[in-house]
Amino acid sequence: MGGWLQWGTDQILALQASGSLTLRQVMESFTFLGAELFYMLVMPAVLWCFSASLGIRLGLALLISAGTNAVLKLAFSLPRPFWIDARIRALSVETSFGLPSGHAQNAVVLWGYLAYRLRRWWATAAALLLILAISFSRMYLGMHFPADVVAGWIVGASILVLFIVLEQPVGRWLKQRALATRILAAVLFSFGLLAVGWLAAQWSAGKALPAEWAVNFHRALGGTTPFAPGTLEDIVAGAGALMGFSVGAVLLDHWGRFTDGRGVWMRLARFFVGLVGVLALQLGLNAILPEGDAFRFARYALLGMWISCGAPWVFIAVGLG
Repeated sequence: MGGWLQWGTDQILALQASGSLTLRQVMESFTFLGAELFYMLVMPAVLWCFSASLGIRLGLALLISAGTNAVLKLAFSLPRPFWIDARIRALSVETSFGLPSGHAQNAVVLWGYLAYRLRRWWATAAALLLILAISFSRMYLGMHFPADVVAGWIVGASILVLFIVLEQPVGRWLKQRALATRILAAVLFSFGLLAVGWLAAQWSAGKALPAEWAVNFHRALGGTTPFAPGTLEDIVAGAGALMGFSVGAVLLDHWGRFTDGRGVWMRLARFFVGLVGVLALQLGLNAILPEGDAFRFARYALLGMWISCGAPWVFIAVGLG
């Protein structure tokens, strides 16, 4: 593994040595296109404003990918580049383990699925360019080795293919089941992800991490940022969001009254009202609920449910349906 790490380190040092402030800003822009915040804007926008069916599918694919990525990071417990070499600048902030790259993996899932649904050559070309740009930015910013990115591509492509193959047969099977059964399936799937994540965390906790990793981590990000890459936080958040979103999707489908957005002003109004609800829930739940994994799970579950069914219900109630 040492040779692989040294090779990746040399590549990143060469990239950073040839950079400029402008290039760094470009790379930060591309990395934002693979960040959780960006996906939290794109997926609701598609669901609320354009196509509820596509938005639900995008949301499920992304949440499954994010949860899988968090599990694999804990299972492999491999470092980020700036943890092992103080010469590498940390031009972004990440505290989890490195492999596989979540940005690269989720980019394959999101942009790959959109290209698959659009079925246009230009959509495929744009998806490939975005995946490459986002992935390259993670190496330039010192967050990932080349192998992390390649692993992200492989895992993302695997999830994308499985999702495309299974979405119709699984959807038909669920359609034939009672509402309670469909909700139970969504809950069990989410708790299954949480259980696998807990096992991965136990596996990770049994590994002794080199002291050098923590030293370089604090040197790059400062002493106030805790070095705790083995926590369950990302998995708890992902499983909670997946449960809330998928249960909400079942309820929205059962309700059957929500229609796709029509007209620019209706779409903008929906997006504004929906985002206000997200911010209100985020700030309100953070203020009301104490810290802890159980409450973190609850916060993300409620946010997921707001996106998939709470906001659409409000749209209908206020005349934006």
